Amino acid sequence: MFGNSERPKVQRFFTAGESKAFIKAAESIGFVHQGSLGPTKGEAYRDNDRTSANDPVLANTVWESGLNKLFSDIKIRGKVAVGLNPNIRFYRYKAGQRFGRHIDESVDLGDGKRTHYTLLIYLSGDSKAKTKNDPNGSKDSSSEPLVGGETVFYGSRNGVVAEVAPTEGMALLHIHGDKCMLHEARNVTKGFGQNQIGELDRRASLMFNLSSSSALFLTKLTTHCPSLMVVLA
Repeated sequence: MFGNSERPKVQRFFTAGESKAFIKAAESIGFVHQGSLGPTKGEAYRDNDRTSANDPVLANTVWESGLNKLFSDIKIRGKVAVGLNPNIRFYRYKAGQRFGRHIDESVDLGDGKRTHYTLLIYLSGDSKAKTKNDPNGSKDSSSEPLVGGETVFYGSRNGVVAEVAPTEGMALLHIHGDKCMLHEARNVTKGFGQNQIGELDRRASLMFNLSSSSALFLTKLTTHCPSLMVVLA
């Protein structure tokens, strides 16, 4: 499907300016703390802050920015990818917060549409963490570097399969539902930024349709950055 990886990463999917604009927009909406009963009660440990927005236009804009081409030749059980779940979620991790091992469930959106992948875009993190040899990497970040907050995937016998460090603007795709790998957001040990934000990410879910994708999105947006910033402002 994606060669040897089912967790493709795209560096600088969002620019530093776009990432900061999303953080500002999410904070203007307002975060609510999310907790859980914990593993002893059958729930993954969870300690983070969350907000969300139902925004079909934003979801379509991100989809048309290149994800539609990535999934153009991919089918799951005869279904083709048609877009992103319009329920856009923002998560904030401050120092000491984390999200324990869990799986992402598929969501039935009706009309034959069901989500199969999670799109995770890091809005903060060390822009040089994974691009030390990249001369085009961001050099203008004045924020304090993030320590911790890695997204870790586990295979059989709880062995670590992949460990992804937060990098500002980076996108990460991974399958969810029945084939979702157990994963966690590790403890943030040191936050950064004026608002003490540790890790802040944006999640959306790829949804698949039984038929052609042409009927789902009637309008294609070609402008990426302005639309993203205006919709959530």
